[in-house]
Amino acid sequence: MRRIRDVLRLKFEAKLSDRALAAAVGISKGAVAAYVSRARAAGLSWPLPAEMDDTALERRLFPGQPAPEATRALPDWAAVERELRRRAVTRALLWQEYRAEHPDGFGYSWFCEAYDAWKSQVSPTMRQSHVGGEKVFVDFAGDTIGVVDPGSGEIWQAKLFVACMGASSLVFAEARTSEGLADWLGAHVNLFAALGGVPKFVVCDNLKAAVTNPDRYDPGLNRSYLEMATYYGTAILPARPGKPRDKAKVEQSVLLAERWILARLRNARFFSLAELNAAVGGLTAELNARIMRGFGASRAELFASLDAPALLPLRTPPYAFARWRRCRVGPDYHVEADGHWYSVPYGLIRQLLDVRIADATLEVFHKGERVASHARVPNRRGHTTIPEHMPSAHRRHAQWTPARLLEEASRIGPAAMALCEAVMTARPHPEQGFRTCLGILGLARSYDAARLEAACARGVSIRARSVGSIRSILQNGLERAFLDEEPERQPPPAHGNIRGRGYFH
Repeated sequence: MRRIRDVLRLKFEAKLSDRALAAAVGISKGAVAAYVSRARAAGLSWPLPAEMDDTALERRLFPGQPAPEATRALPDWAAVERELRRRAVTRALLWQEYRAEHPDGFGYSWFCEAYDAWKSQVSPTMRQSHVGGEKVFVDFAGDTIGVVDPGSGEIWQAKLFVACMGASSLVFAEARTSEGLADWLGAHVNLFAALGGVPKFVVCDNLKAAVTNPDRYDPGLNRSYLEMATYYGTAILPARPGKPRDKAKVEQSVLLAERWILARLRNARFFSLAELNAAVGGLTAELNARIMRGFGASRAELFASLDAPALLPLRTPPYAFARWRRCRVGPDYHVEADGHWYSVPYGLIRQLLDVRIADATLEVFHKGERVASHARVPNRRGHTTIPEHMPSAHRRHAQWTPARLLEEASRIGPAAMALCEAVMTARPHPEQGFRTCLGILGLARSYDAARLEAACARGVSIRARSVGSIRSILQNGLERAFLDEEPERQPPPAHGNIRGRGYFH
């Protein structure tokens, strides 16, 4: 209409020829002639009446085109929007159904243009189109709410986890202690339980608990977060850094939760997280039950019809939180986790392994294969060692105890047992005398048991406490005076030159 006004002004006021007017306006000479002819037929000249707007001018110039809305049935755009959120439903299908009901209805191009115009006028929460059960958007609210510690009276700030289903806009909210990894995963587990199923995709922000490398093209996910997603059969789609519109659903839901939940609880006092979540759950249910303007249905009703039938089945039992970390095996074939040391097969010394730390267990993986599993031990600076992880020499050494050493020494004799007991008693810790005792008992491989027992008896008498002392006694034959079995003295043979014992009495 603006270009037609220019044509009429230049033709009737400036008196330009059709050729010059076409060059000035940028249209063909034939179009100029057609517009001028229509104006003359309608009895129009320049200037046009002040009250004539573009709509009135169009009707005067093109009287054969009545307003379509006055003669044809309009589609129900809210119903069209709801149907498009169903899986495999397209605009073409809905237009065919519309034309089947209204044979004199609008064409497909007008249908699409009018639908886009309607979408641009509705609220932002209705602006995105999502397939039922496909996506859930998750984030933490920026505002917090105070919880009073009943013991100390101190107030700590709870975080509000918010999730929103893509198709139905159903809102889930839960207060958590922090934005850490354990609370982040725990909120997801409770979210899936509340939904009664699992969406195909989870769209999250780039917080540290979820994304380790916030790259636009190849983001890195937290190992525990990825494990949870694999457990439930869903996929994680991080939003692009600095692109909040990628998760506009949850951004709007966070704002709604802050106004509908946090603002209403601003003057309430809570003394536990469970008490706070009871209040949050009640307000969230009330929010989901409200009828949404433009849809004629509540979020809960839309969820039941759109999202719930398309959700993936919920896996049981719920995912158990576990942390992952990378550890290098020390020379003592142990890895450290939370201040405690756990053994792995000794052949993995100096290797870099993956450690999965759960509440009750600790698992160690090498190239994706589990190589060790331990029960979690709460005490710090301790060691948990499985004998099969030790080299054979270490295993034999580790099996020695004071009782077993004394039992082995008793097989040689009471003197050997007494000497070993004296060696262990002389040390601050019995274990410090193990090597000395083993060295003494090892002399049985070079000397018979009788001589070793006699050497131990002499060692006890002179308070010897080393392997070298007992070895010196044996090498020099000093143990003979302590041999138990001495040769019996035979009486002298009868002879004339031998006077015998009786001679001296």
